[in-house]
Amino acid sequence: MLSIDDFKARLESFLTDELDRNALVTGMTPLAGGASRDSWAISVDAEGDLYQFVVRRDLPTNMSENALTREEEYRLMDLAYQSGVKVAQVRWHSNNPEILEMPFFVMDFVDGISIGRKVITEPALVGARQVLPEHMAEQLALIHKMDASTLDFLPRPPEGLTPAHEAVNQMYAVLDSLGVNSPPFEFALRWAAQHLPHNPDITFVHGDFRIGNLLVDEHGLAAVIDWEFSHIGDPNEEIGYLCMRDWRFGNDHLHAGGLCERERFIRAYEGFSGRTVDRSAVDWWEIVGNIRWGIICLAQADRHLSGKDPSVELASLGRRSAEMQLEALRLIEKVGY
Repeated sequence: MLSIDDFKARLESFLTDELDRNALVTGMTPLAGGASRDSWAISVDAEGDLYQFVVRRDLPTNMSENALTREEEYRLMDLAYQSGVKVAQVRWHSNNPEILEMPFFVMDFVDGISIGRKVITEPALVGARQVLPEHMAEQLALIHKMDASTLDFLPRPPEGLTPAHEAVNQMYAVLDSLGVNSPPFEFALRWAAQHLPHNPDITFVHGDFRIGNLLVDEHGLAAVIDWEFSHIGDPNEEIGYLCMRDWRFGNDHLHAGGLCERERFIRAYEGFSGRTVDRSAVDWWEIVGNIRWGIICLAQADRHLSGKDPSVELASLGRRSAEMQLEALRLIEKVGY
């Protein structure tokens, strides 16, 4: 593993080549909040020109085989930027292991807070929280309108399967790969398979759009981050996922991200997108979001338990799976069998 000094020296060499000027890294700060990638905010002095960048680098293990590579995420974020979505402008990427050992890319730094609990509770963001639901709805509508036809690497359902059907198949596959036998998951997945949404729209989907994956400043939404789970799918998936209890950060009475009632967000989204949202499909995707997140928590813990990526954070995620199982069962009872 690279030492901090080696990391800094190799990064300086890379940036010197890209900027065509001698580049000195004058500051490096690890960015908190992500268990899937190694991210650093860096300050750079290139012969008097000052820059602020973020370096996003792979970790030794991945949380999902469906996650995009850094090159793919780089290309996707560039498309989002060109499509008018609020996203950091990407600058350079590399798969050369001789530079930082793992694939990485460099993007512009965007100031803001991404840690979910701070977004929901920080007194300085009280004004931002008042406008954030509409900001989020507008950005989500823009994301779903993106023309991703040139990005042939994006995951999509196999021919003949809906996104919902494929989601159920994927969850079964992950449980099998982990060797997990869980009655709550088995019951919830059987329910999901028996209540699949019909005739969904198919669009580009961010795949992880929620409080915690948005940069927020005092004016509202500053940038959408963490695009590694983007795919082609059902846009209702995003709304159901956003409404999950885990992304309300203690503000459980406000269904949409701990910010507002779900209907307010949906109506704002309908206004920006021109789509009519199937509320029952959103219910289904919220339930499935809890099932999937619970399974991912087990997979994250397995990264630690396997010894491949030792991490207290990854280890602690394993216990969260029980919370998602309970929430999925509670929601199934609420909507009816």
